[in-house]
Amino acid sequence: MSQSQRPAFFELQNGSKARLPFSDAEYESRLAALRALMVDSEVDAMLLTSMHNIAYYSGFLYCSFGRPYACVVTADRCVTVSANIDLGQPWRRCYGDNLIYTDWQRNNYWRALASIIPRARRVGIEGDHMTLATRALMVDFLGAAEAQDLNREVMGLRMIKSDEEIELIKGGARTADIGGAAIRDAIRVGAREIDIAMAGRDAMELEIARAYPDSEIRDSWVWFQSGINTDGAHNPVTTRALEAGDILSLNTFPMISGYYTALERTLFIGEPDAASLKIWQANVGAHELGLSLIKPGATCSGICAELNRYFADLDLLQYRTFGYGHSFGVLSHYYGREAGLELREDIDTVLAPGMVVSMEPMLTIPLGMPGAGGYREHDILVVGEAGAENITGFPYGPGHNIIAV
Repeated sequence: MSQSQRPAFFELQNGSKARLPFSDAEYESRLAALRALMVDSEVDAMLLTSMHNIAYYSGFLYCSFGRPYACVVTADRCVTVSANIDLGQPWRRCYGDNLIYTDWQRNNYWRALASIIPRARRVGIEGDHMTLATRALMVDFLGAAEAQDLNREVMGLRMIKSDEEIELIKGGARTADIGGAAIRDAIRVGAREIDIAMAGRDAMELEIARAYPDSEIRDSWVWFQSGINTDGAHNPVTTRALEAGDILSLNTFPMISGYYTALERTLFIGEPDAASLKIWQANVGAHELGLSLIKPGATCSGICAELNRYFADLDLLQYRTFGYGHSFGVLSHYYGREAGLELREDIDTVLAPGMVVSMEPMLTIPLGMPGAGGYREHDILVVGEAGAENITGFPYGPGHNIIAV
């Protein structure tokens, strides 16, 4: 095949469409809301490039490996643009059409995009995801098309969950509890963090395979930390062996079709000393107060202020390490974030029915001080019309999570 015969892009429907995580009606509803935003913003097309937004609107969760991907939404089409290395899988796993670009010539990705929106005057983009280099290529290949950053507006559309989304998130929370139980059963003196983490991950993946047999099994993980390794919420698993008296952090994260859920708990091997027990109980108190504050009409910053006052009264506020919670949905540790729905001082978003948020206070006491270690609890709540439903079932606190030596 000569260079002139090698295509820049092509279509290939290899196999049959897979069962996606949501119904056709769900994807049409999402696209209708996005198209209404496009009309209001006077854009001819929406160029989505992030993993979370492409998954949200098409069902396809890409694996980049250095290659760009897209979902282009116009008034009448939804087209994923994928690399030839994946061949037919993106088409099978997406709602709508798919266009494959080849590696025969540099920038065939942009040639494929230009074929979908050849005369666009104004294109919506994710300003937080598009790099300066990518923006320059957009100018080269889409001509004089103006770029309109709609990141915050698209994020706002994702923040209110549908019934189908909430059902999937509840399944994820149940799966996280299963992983937590497997971890608790595996805890013993001398076991390594990695051994215990694998027990939790295996239990969750087996449950996902059972409950969601049509999904891709990918990306679920566990952070199980002990001793000094508990000081950071996102510290990786190590080969440290557990010792009697250790403080432990159990963190399970099942991933189902791009949707992340989480369970986080403090535990001890053997009875904690008085100082540790006091800190643990204080953090549990903050957790319970926070759970009571999550309801429609509450503001993120207002909840944060109440919890700050609680910790300040105990002279513990200086040991708080991050915000008190965040939104759940299409989310992972390497993609996605609904930054407008985090329980922080600088976020004034009002909680509304359909939002899904966590409550996860954490205190970290530095090494050398009484009660040293990281303490955190984490539950997920679905905001309803009159209150909030806690969908996390794994118990928390000293009454449940002291492991006998």
